[in-house]
Amino acid sequence: MTKVEVSFQHLPTTAISDATGGHTNLRSDIKPLADHFKIAGRAVTVRLPDGENGAVLEAIRAANEGDILVIDAKGNTNRAVAGDFVISLAKGIGVQGFVVDGVIRDIEAIQELNFPVFSLGSTVAAGNKNGGGQVNVPIAIGGVTVLPGDYIIGDVDGVIVVPQQEAEKIVAAAEAKLEKDEKRAQEAHVNGKESIIAYLDKVLAK
Repeated sequence: MTKVEVSFQHLPTTAISDATGGHTNLRSDIKPLADHFKIAGRAVTVRLPDGENGAVLEAIRAANEGDILVIDAKGNTNRAVAGDFVISLAKGIGVQGFVVDGVIRDIEAIQELNFPVFSLGSTVAAGNKNGGGQVNVPIAIGGVTVLPGDYIIGDVDGVIVVPQQEAEKIVAAAEAKLEKDEKRAQEAHVNGKESIIAYLDKVLAK
């Protein structure tokens, strides 16, 4: 794992969003299956025709350990891009998580695998495997463009994309924002109600 990836693992998405100006946040309806899920790694992108999922297997085969599959399923909520068996394959070779602009199935079994999935929800219907998907091409997911190799960070607050060429700058800005927030909290709470009122007065006077 690179230094940048380690840094992103320890940064909350809220701080990263502040550092990017919020321009690469995925839509809020792409949510984690469990609140404790945290991902931070490089994107292997997948573009699927509507209702298809065959290229997901190709993407798993192409992924390196720690990568995250980012799947443009066109927002389709009728057919799953993966179930527990496909997820078990991904986990078994070291894929870190899935981010899906679509749905999955076999929720209970996937939760037992403790594998991070961020999606629009679930369905009972399997996807088709008629072909036509593409791997490691530019995609659009959750209102944001993702290129292969971009950084994907997700937690209970949501998912954010960091273009790979901006990663070090964004890490530095997010760390500075956290430090600033900590100082603000100390200032506001150091003397209880008295310091809270003083802080509010200072902010409101601007």
